[in-house]
Amino acid sequence: MEIINKTKNTVLAKEAIVADTALRRIKGLLGRKDFQPGEALIIKPCNSIHTFFMRFSIDVLFVDKNNRVIKALPSIKPFCFTSIYFKAHLAIELPAGTLDSSLTQEGDSLLLEH
Repeated sequence: MEIINKTKNTVLAKEAIVADTALRRIKGLLGRKDFQPGEALIIKPCNSIHTFFMRFSIDVLFVDKNNRVIKALPSIKPFCFTSIYFKAHLAIELPAGTLDSSLTQEGDSLLLEH
């Protein structure tokens, strides 16, 4: 799956996978040694994440049902957790630095396509 920022006309990820079962959401990125540019994890449904036991920092987007970014969090370090964003429908985890390089910010509209 590809994730495109329609507002900025930039590509966030070319290889996004969806974690939409309880087991996949719990596992998330745990156990991975790295997270490469162009990769992403879409956690659905999701309104809060943690980075306990992870080995690297990540960027996170919380997105509403209309695929609009309601919160953009750059470079969340391991062993942290986010606030709960009650309007969020899903979270997108990206390699640290993706938000800056794609100019993605709150209010942007995303396209998630197969």
